[in-house]
Amino acid sequence: MQLGFVGLGRMGGNMVHRLVRDGQHEVIAFNRSPGPVQEAVGHGAIGASSLEDLVQRLTPPRNIWLMLPAGGVTDEYLDKLMQVCQPGDLFVDGANSRWKDTMKRAERIKAQGFEFVDCGTSGGIWGLSEGYSMMVGGDAAVYRMLEPILQTLAPAADRGYGHVGPSGAGHFVKMIHNGVEYGMMQAFAEGLEILAAKKEFEFDLAQITEAWRYGTVIRSWLLDLTAAALAEDPQLSQLEGFVSDSGEGRWTIQEAIDLDVPAPVITQSLFHRFYSRGNGTFASKALAAMRNQFGGHAVKKSNS
Repeated sequence: MQLGFVGLGRMGGNMVHRLVRDGQHEVIAFNRSPGPVQEAVGHGAIGASSLEDLVQRLTPPRNIWLMLPAGGVTDEYLDKLMQVCQPGDLFVDGANSRWKDTMKRAERIKAQGFEFVDCGTSGGIWGLSEGYSMMVGGDAAVYRMLEPILQTLAPAADRGYGHVGPSGAGHFVKMIHNGVEYGMMQAFAEGLEILAAKKEFEFDLAQITEAWRYGTVIRSWLLDLTAAALAEDPQLSQLEGFVSDSGEGRWTIQEAIDLDVPAPVITQSLFHRFYSRGNGTFASKALAAMRNQFGGHAVKKSNS
């Protein structure tokens, strides 16, 4: 299948690599800065020097996947693409856009004769090797047309992706996924802080998390990554306990408020991230380490 791809950042570049490595797809890749385009070409993609060049290299009806920051940048590029594409072409927003923005965007794009789906994408820096989970919103027929791409990006052709509803639903489900992620991370972090505080036992946290990985009800990929972080730095002494957030936890809590749904765990996990920015604890360091492990998110190194 032929696919145009716009945005070759931390996830986008690896997604292109996974697609071309499969050998079943032709990917034309564009990025605002040329370095990532050359890297994609090295993996087997076709490089485009501009959006116009990308569009010219695609055979109508075109399929173009955008992996750009949420908000104005995505709208800017969609507007540019609609000026050089033609009705019937498909745009996929695979980044973490807010679902309300996605619904407005879909209405505007469809009114001009284009197809549009939103795809909540999870996998972080490990997606290249492990595959991506994808939650797709939009027209079911368009989803089925896109399925060969999803099958290649997913962990396997029969799992890890699905059509979850109409426009906006994909990004809504991904938002809730991230809220759940916040709560799971917080539980691990708090448990580790209790263990670290029990000085009389001199716990080896790397050993404990390694033991938890097998046979327990809390075994998970997140635990695997936590164990890896502690194996590298048992006291997490190289990190500051400063934990950022990308916004989706905030959106999840706002939805819970709007829907009168109690979500105390997710809410408190977000508030801990706020607290960490001036009062970093061991739990905060553990959260920062987890984010770095699964998503390659930047961490603040300790000077001590």
